[in-house]
Amino acid sequence: MDIDWGWIGDHTDTLTDHALIHLRLALLPVLFGLLISLPLGVLCRRWGWLYPPVLTMSNVFYAVPSLALFMIFIQYTGLEAATVMIPLTLYSLSVLIPNVVDGLGSVSEPVRQAAIAMGFGTLRRLLRVELPIAVPIVIAGVRVAAVSSISLVAVGQLIGQGGLGYDIIRGYQLQFQTQIIAASVLIVALALVTDAILVTVQRLLTPWARARGRAS
Repeated sequence: MDIDWGWIGDHTDTLTDHALIHLRLALLPVLFGLLISLPLGVLCRRWGWLYPPVLTMSNVFYAVPSLALFMIFIQYTGLEAATVMIPLTLYSLSVLIPNVVDGLGSVSEPVRQAAIAMGFGTLRRLLRVELPIAVPIVIAGVRVAAVSSISLVAVGQLIGQGGLGYDIIRGYQLQFQTQIIAASVLIVALALVTDAILVTVQRLLTPWARARGRAS
């Protein structure tokens, strides 16, 4: 398989621009999904009856093919970035909501009772005790959602919003493998770098885990 390194060198700026667009289209939906999932997860944890219908609804969205969702939203949002980002936000919920609920569920009852005994109210206990303990499980969900979103963005090029998906489709149209390979490698690299950053964020947010690891 021959790779035209000269073409890659000549198009570095273009590929970089497409990669930045790709990241924006992929990661903003994960951020929006997290902002939706955190309060929903808290409510589902508090009122258990709410969790099954919320989870079912999020799984229904996830079961719909991405291209079908793009076609549905294109009637309302047109050929804009929102047409890609809204479905990706909905997809992220099926991963993030269960992880938020499981993360909050990992907080032991003695820990909750100790927080109450120290005078922590409901909100303070959530922010200072429960969410910090839930961080590893929540971040695990964010990692899955982010990598999945980075992969799915390329499909958005079918409606003109796909970041590096443009290079994959253009390379296929021209039967130019270098462009396809370059875009594919960049997508994998973006996923790996994003995952590594999220692991670092988790470590920064859970210093007690690092201390425990050093102690052992």
